[in-house]
Amino acid sequence: MQTNAVVLNAPKTLGLETVQLSDPGADDLVVDITHSGISTGTEKLFWTGDMPPFPGMGYPLIPGYEASGEVVEAGSNTSYKPGDHVFVPGANCYDGVFGLFGGATHRLVTAQDRVTRIDRMLGAQGALLALAATARHAMAGLDKTVPDLIVGHGVLGRLLARLTIAAGAPAPTVWEINPDRTSGADGYEVVHPDSDDRRDYQSIYDASGNGDLLNDLVGRIARGGEIVLAGFYTQPLQFAFPPAFMKEARFRVAAEWARDDLAATRTLVENGALSLDGLITHKAPATDAPNAYRRAFEDSSCLKMILNWETAS
Repeated sequence: MQTNAVVLNAPKTLGLETVQLSDPGADDLVVDITHSGISTGTEKLFWTGDMPPFPGMGYPLIPGYEASGEVVEAGSNTSYKPGDHVFVPGANCYDGVFGLFGGATHRLVTAQDRVTRIDRMLGAQGALLALAATARHAMAGLDKTVPDLIVGHGVLGRLLARLTIAAGAPAPTVWEINPDRTSGADGYEVVHPDSDDRRDYQSIYDASGNGDLLNDLVGRIARGGEIVLAGFYTQPLQFAFPPAFMKEARFRVAAEWARDDLAATRTLVENGALSLDGLITHKAPATDAPNAYRRAFEDSSCLKMILNWETAS
């Protein structure tokens, strides 16, 4: 089989190309993707060429780990059937092209244990499940606390705030310096950090990916407070030790979602506890992928760009 996919041949060199798919087996599904999201974190680093060495990295590369679509072929050993709608966190099913992510494609082949059933009524929002699960992973667990300060009001920051409220915790404060991103809060307050004098936060979640903020964040926590690194940081992180020593600061790194995060997040969305409304600000046909990727990475008003594959034959 062949399909059309977004191929990143080199930094800032991206387009729609025809690629060869591997043959599906008895444990595999063939999925026609309807929507795929563009990540302004890790995918942007591949696009700019700033991504540090990463397992499975190389060019040409098919990006995309936020995708949803419809099963069109189900292997005999699977529990799926054609017509099922699923979330797909990418795939590695391409001949001669790296599939480190692999979700920005019209069709893909993937093992059934990689996908998650979703409600077809989610539409384009189905592609947001990975980001929501990433936010949930940062917060959920016996040794974790919900944030009372979130740094950054992008999609991840908004999801962290919504999950905090859904958990029944007090509404967090959210910092944002970009005027384009200060709106859209629901049940919590977004402020510029310069207008916030508080210095006793118990748990600060940094969703900005700006490692230069660490010293400021240390100064904002209470004694024994925690700073959760929920962004992606390309440069070595450093902070002044004496202030952190005086505060007995704790640091935690939040990794990507796990399988149970995806299932739990899907349940939250389906029962109405977590809304994905207002997070997708831009959509584009997959045929306009070069412009869509550039806008997603360069337009600060673009929270989340979604590619529509339904017309990409």
